[in-house]
Amino acid sequence: MKRFPHHTLLASAATLAVLAPGPRVSAADDPVALRALAVSHCSQCHTFEKGEPHGQGPNLWGLVGRAAGSAPGYPYSEGFMTALKGKLWDTALLDRWLADTLSVAPGNQMIYFQDDPAKRAALIKFFESQR
Repeated sequence: MKRFPHHTLLASAATLAVLAPGPRVSAADDPVALRALAVSHCSQCHTFEKGEPHGQGPNLWGLVGRAAGSAPGYPYSEGFMTALKGKLWDTALLDRWLADTLSVAPGNQMIYFQDDPAKRAALIKFFESQR
């Protein structure tokens, strides 16, 4: 029988508890879960805290209500600017964007598809909290 360190077993048990079906707090009701979802989906390219430097993508602090393509110092792609210049990031635009970035802004450099409306809503709720 293969032996695993105690912390590995605890981590595995924690993962199973999160993935197991049954009653639990919805991400939409839990700021920690909202942040964890955003980190797992977005932090490879984006930062979230006010004043943090841009990553591969722009910093997302204050995204909701901000003009698309307006994060100071971030070099947006031509495809992004052509499709979104002058638009504000609101719930409807973010929902479309998170569902399929390429259909909203063909030629932009971000490729992301989230087909789960609940996850998109939770991500948007997180972005709304970042003010």
